[in-house]
Amino acid sequence: MGDAAAPAPAVIETLDFETDAGLGQQARIGLIVLQTDQTIEHEFARLMPHDDTALYHARIPNTMEVSPETLRQMQHDLPATAALLPPSFALDAIGYACTSGATMIGEDKVDQMIRAVHPQAKTSNPITACKAALSALGLNQIALVTPYPPKVTIEMQANLRNAGFDTVAVASFDQSDDFTVARISSASILKAVTTIGARAEVEGVFVSCTSLRALDVIEAAEAQIGKPVIASNQVLAWHLMRLAGLDDQPTNAGQLFKTA
Repeated sequence: MGDAAAPAPAVIETLDFETDAGLGQQARIGLIVLQTDQTIEHEFARLMPHDDTALYHARIPNTMEVSPETLRQMQHDLPATAALLPPSFALDAIGYACTSGATMIGEDKVDQMIRAVHPQAKTSNPITACKAALSALGLNQIALVTPYPPKVTIEMQANLRNAGFDTVAVASFDQSDDFTVARISSASILKAVTTIGARAEVEGVFVSCTSLRALDVIEAAEAQIGKPVIASNQVLAWHLMRLAGLDDQPTNAGQLFKTA
C-alpha cells in the first residue's frame, strides 16, 4: 500500500482584535543593568509597584574587574545599550544602574547619552539618586560604605563632597572582583553599617553598589542606629519611581520611602 495522502492544511482564519495602551499604563521604567550584576533585578522586583507599572531591562557589557578604567569603558557601550530599550516603548524614566560607573563617566554625560536615544525620558543613576535621597532626608554628614578598591571609593567620596555632602566616615570591603562583591553576605553589610553608622557625627549611611545585597538589612540597620540608611538599589528605585510620578511606599524599604 502506498502512503496515505497528506491532509490538506487547515485554512487559517483571520481573527478580529482590539488594541489598548499595553502594559505600564501607570508608568514605564527602563533599567540598564551591568552584565556582571547579580543583585539589582532581584531587589527591584521587591521594590517596584506591580499594578500597571512596567519595568524593562537591558544589560551593558562590563568586566568583573572594578577599576576607574574599566568603569569608564562602559561609556562606549552605553548608547547602544540604551537603544536596546526600544524608544517606541515611550519610557517615563530610565536608570543606568551603576553607582561607580556613573561617578567615573559623569552623571551629566550618562544623562546625555541616554536621552540622545530617549529624549522624552527622565533619567537617573544611583549616585544622582543618592544625592536626591540625602536631600529628601535632610542629611549632610554621612557615612559611606562601599565594596570598592581605594581609587574608586576616593572618587565617589569626592563626588559627594563636591555636591555638598560631608562624608565624615568611609569604610570599604576593598574588592575589585564584582563576582565576589555580590557574594558578600547581608550579615556582613549589616555589621559594617551599624558599626560605622553608630558614630555620633554620622547622620545617616549610604551603602554604595548595586551588587551589594543591602535591601534586606536596611530597616534592621536603621532600627539599631536610629538613623536613615540608604543603598544604591533602593535609592535608584525610589528616584525612578518618583520621576515617573509614582508615590508608592513598599514595605521593609527603609525611611526613605516613608519620607517622600
